Amino acid sequence: MTEDQLQQNLQNYYKIIKDQQTDPVTLYLQGLVPTGRRSVKSLLKTASAILKFEGELETVPWSIIEYQHLANIRNTLQEQQKSANTINLTLSALKGVMKACFNLKLISADQLMLLNDIKRVRGKRLPSGRSLSKQDIKKIYRACEQGKTLAGKRDHAIITTMLASGIRRSEVANITLDDYNTRNGQLNIQAGKGNKQRTAYLNTESRKTIKKWLNARGPEEGALFNPITKSNTIQYRKISSQSIYGIIRQRAEQANIEPCRPHDLRRTFVTHLLEAGIDINTARQLAGHSDIQTTARYDLRDEKQQKKALRQLQRM
Repeated sequence: MTEDQLQQNLQNYYKIIKDQQTDPVTLYLQGLVPTGRRSVKSLLKTASAILKFEGELETVPWSIIEYQHLANIRNTLQEQQKSANTINLTLSALKGVMKACFNLKLISADQLMLLNDIKRVRGKRLPSGRSLSKQDIKKIYRACEQGKTLAGKRDHAIITTMLASGIRRSEVANITLDDYNTRNGQLNIQAGKGNKQRTAYLNTESRKTIKKWLNARGPEEGALFNPITKSNTIQYRKISSQSIYGIIRQRAEQANIEPCRPHDLRRTFVTHLLEAGIDINTARQLAGHSDIQTTARYDLRDEKQQKKALRQLQRM
């Protein structure tokens, strides 16, 4: 591409996004769940820096990216010894932006086809996160119960809901009183990943814990789980998913167990189902996964067996 062609392409790019009143990055991110946008933006910033683009992601002229640019990003990340998963996620995010460019008529079908021809990096991915043991769960519940505080009742109810149903923290944040049936423990998930609705059911013990929170919370309509001020006042609006992240990290630290993230509760749910002999397709449906391969990545039974074997070896 000559310098004159490049300048002409840039002029056309900025004219089109001005006329469309949107840009490829914004269009692509709008199609993702809110909780996934931050990590995708981080990957795109890394790629943008490799190509020596300056400014905000929304102002980057993505339409001038060609096959060799994506190849350069892939090779640079490999040289930086990034994991295969990180590299492939970056390529996937870039291809998503380029698909948005095509939809905005910024690039041709031929250019998009060449970009999509960039191969993924092969590599075995170690299981991320961990599955909590029964002892870990007891300790984290005990940490919530200490002092019998209002926040403790809420946090206990949040954690037991996630462990008993495997729902995501963003889904927990969006549950309302109307979504929860106190008689049979049914949860209606209205804002699942991919905007999918589904139903989950809580066991008897979990329902008892949620009942304690509801007795403290009161009958006000709105979100099931709410922020609590420093003055111990409930704010009757929904709690943020980021606050749930902080709650779980804090309670794990108070329980003096290994660091724990919200998605570890989801991994624990799937692993416990499989340990109980539930078939993987049923586990997939209960976890709300579209792809059974995703559910398989949540299966941490092998890791637990390895740790058990090591403990037995140490006692010999």
